[in-house]
Amino acid sequence: MSGMMRLEQLIEKSHTKCRDFHGGGELEAFGVSNTDGITRTAHRKSDDLGDYLVIEPGSFAYNPYRINVGSIGLTPDGLTGVVSPAYIVFRAKENLIPEVLLDFLKSSEGLRQINKLASGAVRKALRFEDLCEIEFPALSYERQIEILKHKQGFNQQHGRLLSEITHQETLLAKLKQAILQEAIAGKLTADWRAAHPDAEPASQLLHRIQAEKARLIATKKLRPEKPLPKIIPAEFPFEIPKCWEWCRLGQLIELVSGQHIEAADYNQAKRGVPYLTGPSDFGPEHPTYTRWTEKPKVCARKGDLLVTVKGSGVGKMNVLLDDGVAIGRQLMAVRPCIVHEDFIVSYLKSQYEALQGAKAGQIPGIGRDDILDKMLPLPPLAEQAAIVARVEVLMEHCRALAAEIAHTRTHAAHLLQAVLKEAFAPASA
Repeated sequence: MSGMMRLEQLIEKSHTKCRDFHGGGELEAFGVSNTDGITRTAHRKSDDLGDYLVIEPGSFAYNPYRINVGSIGLTPDGLTGVVSPAYIVFRAKENLIPEVLLDFLKSSEGLRQINKLASGAVRKALRFEDLCEIEFPALSYERQIEILKHKQGFNQQHGRLLSEITHQETLLAKLKQAILQEAIAGKLTADWRAAHPDAEPASQLLHRIQAEKARLIATKKLRPEKPLPKIIPAEFPFEIPKCWEWCRLGQLIELVSGQHIEAADYNQAKRGVPYLTGPSDFGPEHPTYTRWTEKPKVCARKGDLLVTVKGSGVGKMNVLLDDGVAIGRQLMAVRPCIVHEDFIVSYLKSQYEALQGAKAGQIPGIGRDDILDKMLPLPPLAEQAAIVARVEVLMEHCRALAAEIAHTRTHAAHLLQAVLKEAFAPASA
């Protein structure tokens, strides 16, 4: 290999519209992602795709505004379809292996040149003319074959590594659920109960909660809820310690439904109170604020558990750290009464899959009854604190394992870039 050459010598633009292509009316629409390359879209064959551009085996397609993050795809063998007219479609000329070019454009050097050549005042885009300016190593066809074979061998190893990482992530998710299930069944604190035989039983705690809710209703600080379904022994899913009690979640909480606020009534200028609409506002641990409103309708309080009940992310949860935060109709706030807040959080997280599958009417989502009618085992208040402490210790171990898995995934990505960098490095003299 000697020197570099511009891509304009190695590629050519392809700009055949669907309406001009024989059999174009039967073609399926595709998009491009930075992880999967050419992907199917929601467009139907019956949609008007006349202006869409045809892609055939061996042709490249990319979104000019997203190629800087690696969103470029190579059409596989046996596939002919169309992509948005906003995309750019091109082909490699003879003596350039398309797979080798794709690897280069996704390498750190390829992305560096893409970002350098992209232009635009607000959003940078890489036009085809810009793409042609990229400098590509002058590789012989034989060297390209060597690179391709080496990359294919690495891909097999890389695929096995990614599969193992995914397996570890699945096992970790199951471990976290098992910890929560053990917690709400009383198995984590058997020794605590043996050491605290005189702890107030859950039956007395239920009476105190009932009295407190009655007081709040009498002072109009809490709205009366409709009667909850009676619990019958046949419903008990497992045996619980003698000092525990089966109850409905609605007996222990106040449930606050959010309300929609029109776009004209919220802002990004931090005027008024924060406004949360769903999991898109949830950070890794706690909510992040991107909207504010001076016309709040329903506000959540510090310590409330926010549950996503509509739209994408149904079942996702987050604990609120601030008072006076407006919530939209996609959210409900679970507000415990006397019981330990983090115990209720642990219980609801253990029910994540069940909540995801809940339906309100014919629309996937979570209704008030899906939460209020949930049956759960209630421990004594002091034991709730012990359960929360032990769950936190175990979850800290889980977070450490998650960090190790994330590090391994990052290392795998770096290995890929190292292989690509080596493949396209200039040959030593």
